[in-house]
Amino acid sequence: MSIQITDECINCGACEPECPNHAIYKNAEDWSYSDGTDLCGDVTLPNGKTVNADDRNTALSIDYYYIVSDKCTECKGFHDEPQCAAVCPVDCCVPDESNTESEEELEAKKIFMHA
Repeated sequence: MSIQITDECINCGACEPECPNHAIYKNAEDWSYSDGTDLCGDVTLPNGKTVNADDRNTALSIDYYYIVSDKCTECKGFHDEPQCAAVCPVDCCVPDESNTESEEELEAKKIFMHA
C-alpha cells in the first residue's frame, strides 16, 4: 500500500527530499507523473489508467504536504522502509489503507517509473 500524510502534518518538509519517486508535494503545489521519474508523454499506469505524464495535476491538499499514491512505492527497490515515515517528526506518514498493493506490485511500479 502507499503511504499517506495525515492532517497532523506540521509542514516541516522533512519528507519531501527523502522520496525517491518524487511522490511527495508541498501543500497547494501542483504535481505530475513525470516529476522525478522517467515517465513522459502518454503512458498507461500499472493500475490501467492512461494519463499524460507531463500534464500538471491539481494539488491534492492545500493545507499540508501530500503523497500521490500512484507514485508511492513505499521506497521498495530503494530503501528497506518508507523514508518519509522514518524522518517525520510527528509520525504523520502512515500506511494508506485505501490503497493496498503487494510488494510485487510496488516493485513493478518502481521499475515502471524508473526504467
